[in-house]
Amino acid sequence: MTELEAFLQRQPLDYSDTAALGQCLRALVEVGLDQLPLPGSGRTLERFQSLAAVGAHDLGVCKLYEGHTDALAIIEQLGGRVQAGSTWGMWAAEPPNARLRVSHQGQRVTLHGRKAWCSGAAVVSHGLVTAWDEQDRQQLVAVALDQPGVTITDQGWQAVGMATTGSVEVLFDGAVGEAIGGPADYLSRPGFWQGGIGIAACWYGAAQGLAQHLQQHCAEREEPHALAHLGAVDRALHAAATVLRSSASSIDAAPLDNAECLARRARAVVEDAAEQVIRHVGHALGAGPYCKDRRFARLSADLPVFLRQSHAERDLAALGQLVTGSTWTL
Repeated sequence: MTELEAFLQRQPLDYSDTAALGQCLRALVEVGLDQLPLPGSGRTLERFQSLAAVGAHDLGVCKLYEGHTDALAIIEQLGGRVQAGSTWGMWAAEPPNARLRVSHQGQRVTLHGRKAWCSGAAVVSHGLVTAWDEQDRQQLVAVALDQPGVTITDQGWQAVGMATTGSVEVLFDGAVGEAIGGPADYLSRPGFWQGGIGIAACWYGAAQGLAQHLQQHCAEREEPHALAHLGAVDRALHAAATVLRSSASSIDAAPLDNAECLARRARAVVEDAAEQVIRHVGHALGAGPYCKDRRFARLSADLPVFLRQSHAERDLAALGQLVTGSTWTL
């Protein structure tokens, strides 16, 4: 058992609200369990395994943990600094009605506008946000949230699944931040697509956690149909795990390569596996655990929402464009 897994076993099985998630994240930071190997460092699989472990524990915690650890990796890759003990949200959604503007004054910048989908905004100390400069170029900005000019709203989040993440809208009105990297560096760095596979590791961990309920059921009673569903779940998770391991190995072997195709393939495989797990576990166990097992019910509600960080057929179409000239060899 890893130190992270031991820590998670000591935590509550249920997190009532965003404040509880923030408390868990701060505790993880205090003991250094947020210091994951960077993608491409030779230990990428360890990073994915940590994200999967937190995903299996609680997807709300995982959402904040993944965002925090992603922000730390990005800042290190782009030469920024992180204040000791700080906790981070990584907020890069760009809906047309919520676009931040940034005015440069050297490395110090000011932010104006609305940022949407800010998970954990009420309980983290800093945000790493995408904004747009005077020349309409995307710029990454690190900003402390406990300053004038930052208003954390209660708007924009009506979810049942992933409800505790508090993914609200944040308003910026002259808040001061620090530019991280240069314009367009966020998307152009190799770590962008590598980090996208980290999200798939979170999906995998949550699907694994859901599958364990069926595994326990089958260990207690021998039901042929439930066993068939367990076999299908094992098939799906084995395929997903194999792809994640292979992806980690590929990233470590060529850390500066463009990993877009690798990431899109991995995410597609793991998303499909997670959706199969949801279906087979639900068919095998029936209504009982949805109605009487709070942890099962919450995970079953959370995972479909978290999976929508994929863009479904749009992502598959993008993958199709990448592989029109490819061959499939063994």
